[in-house]
Amino acid sequence: MNSYAAAAALAALVAAVAWRARALSASGAIAAFAIGTIVFGSKGWPGAAVLFAFFVPSVVLSRVGRKRKRAMLDVGKQGARDAWQVLANGGVAAACALPFFDGYAPLAAAAFAGAFASAAADTWGTEIGTLVRGAPRSILTLRPMAAGLSGGITPAGTLATFAGAAFVAAAAFATHVAAFVPVVAGGVAGALLDSVLGASVQALRWCPSCAIACETNPHHCGTATSLRRGRGWLENDAVNLAATLTGASVAGVLAR
Repeated sequence: MNSYAAAAALAALVAAVAWRARALSASGAIAAFAIGTIVFGSKGWPGAAVLFAFFVPSVVLSRVGRKRKRAMLDVGKQGARDAWQVLANGGVAAACALPFFDGYAPLAAAAFAGAFASAAADTWGTEIGTLVRGAPRSILTLRPMAAGLSGGITPAGTLATFAGAAFVAAAAFATHVAAFVPVVAGGVAGALLDSVLGASVQALRWCPSCAIACETNPHHCGTATSLRRGRGWLENDAVNLAATLTGASVAGVLAR
């Protein structure tokens, strides 16, 4: 796939299907189209395979146990992914795929795959972890916390984190995009940072009406929430962006 016109056509098709399936919002589909065009046009089918290794399982996992997840009203964004979510998860990888980095091809390719591995690791860990019965524990204090809130870990979610990173790394290795180990390491490192930031500086709010911690303002009940911990501007999308940047950086450094 050498033509960016063909890449744009494929990206438009994928984004339209995802939008019709309600995996993406309208803004999310536009952002996905832009990222897909860059990835497909710059890295061809091998790059597309790595992108799909992140995106397809993430959509499937988000639909597993949907009823239970919808009951978790104290978490942040749910439902179709919007533009900010798409850019937070795929923007770093798309940047690494730009022709500007062709002079550093092995490092940029590993960083590209590492960013998607981080996004996959975080998604797999979150989606599977929220389905496990029993309260997760804070990655920093190990105290029990509400399911779905950022910074919580479970044994099943931790295993899923490694599995998500390994799945993307296997796709990168099979298509000769990047070596397996640096991509796995980058993916796990990014997901680990995501949890640490989620348990420390990411905004955690309090709903006085429902008397529960949450990540939205206002809360889903309509009540304005107050900041209980962290930085008010540092929400889930910003944390995801930092995680994918970390995944790309670690994979790129190890690929040297």
